[in-house]
Amino acid sequence: MAKVVNGYDGAFPPEIADRFTKPFGRFLKIEAATGVILLVATCAALILSNSAWSTPFLRFWKIPVGFRFGSFDFSRSLQHGINDGLMTLFFFVVALELKRELVLGELRNLRVAALSLAGAVGGMLFPASVYLALMATSPGVHGWGTVMATDTAFVIGCLALLGSRIPPSLRLFLLSLAIFDDVGAILVVAVGYGDTMAWPALAVAALGIGVVFLSAHFGIRSIPVYFLLGGAIWLAFDASGIHPTIAGVVLGLMTPARGWVSDDRLQAILSRVLAYPKGDHWSGDTADRAHLQQAGRAAREVLSPVEQLEMKLHPWAGFVIMPLFAFANAGVAISSARLLEPVSVAISASLVFGKPIGVLALSWLAVRVGLATRPVDLSWSFLAAGGLLTGIGFTMSLFIAGLAYTPTMLDGAKVGILAASVVSATAGLLTLAWLSFSKRTA
Repeated sequence: MAKVVNGYDGAFPPEIADRFTKPFGRFLKIEAATGVILLVATCAALILSNSAWSTPFLRFWKIPVGFRFGSFDFSRSLQHGINDGLMTLFFFVVALELKRELVLGELRNLRVAALSLAGAVGGMLFPASVYLALMATSPGVHGWGTVMATDTAFVIGCLALLGSRIPPSLRLFLLSLAIFDDVGAILVVAVGYGDTMAWPALAVAALGIGVVFLSAHFGIRSIPVYFLLGGAIWLAFDASGIHPTIAGVVLGLMTPARGWVSDDRLQAILSRVLAYPKGDHWSGDTADRAHLQQAGRAAREVLSPVEQLEMKLHPWAGFVIMPLFAFANAGVAISSARLLEPVSVAISASLVFGKPIGVLALSWLAVRVGLATRPVDLSWSFLAAGGLLTGIGFTMSLFIAGLAYTPTMLDGAKVGILAASVVSATAGLLTLAWLSFSKRTA
């Protein structure tokens, strides 16, 4: 309970909006919320694409958007605008989460981080190998990247359904693995699914990254400045032949993870403000007001830019960008024939079997050779069961599929991704529920 001083408990005055925003804010903090909204968007896209409104719904995402200035034409379809533009912000947030975990979070312990990293590497290499083996002589062989990533929101949403019945270390392991997966997948996209390399544009992108580095080094803290630099870097990558979403990963990993104001300096500034006597002396162009404004800035900047940006952008990425992406990309006419297409079978087998086998095998090997450590409360059986959930590729799989396949193969790939995600989620949830029940009754 807050201490009351002269009738004031230290809280800010209540606002009318609080009665609406606070309950909504609590809802957004529920880990499964992103997965639920993503599921709703996916179901809506599937229903519409298998209804009488299928043609106008699918045609809507092909509407061209952009601008033209003289001979310069910067336009693409609405779907590609979401996939190339808004998803850059999503990958920026993913990179922020990864850097925070590595610098400030649980993954500061390198051997703990190594377990998730090993699982992520196995979860990328094994399914890609299965896919290549099954599609070696088929025209869709170039889609091997589709089976390499795990959908963070759906995996964490599945774990949230089981609550405290699963070890907390499993949640950290799978969350970290999914983040490593996403970063690895976007690097694969940048290298394997770009266009012909344009070196002058790539040099401009490198120059922009250097300017961002120097700006941070010299203490420039203006978000609009970095926003403009980031936009220029995105355009340069887009013109270079490398997929522009790589800009989000690069800039996210470059974001400082330490606050601009130290704890000692914050305490000194606040002490100076608290030393003022009571009275109405904060208004006007006075030293009192200047010190109060300085205290406000210091209180904000004691948090690192990584933490500040993650808090601001994570709700937008999780509750706007990802559902919008799913709504624009998950639409496909489902039929039994598509389930049996070679690309659908290859994707399903790679995600359902290759993913968990790769995660478990490389995790075991990393622990065996001493590179990683396994938390005491995370048994191999729970880790294997959690590995089943990594076959939920969904968001990243759809993203890469849109780049890798021709329109004639894309629908089959989508059906394979959806089927694998359903099977992996069901198998993982049932196995984890059985293990948690057996543990309680033992």
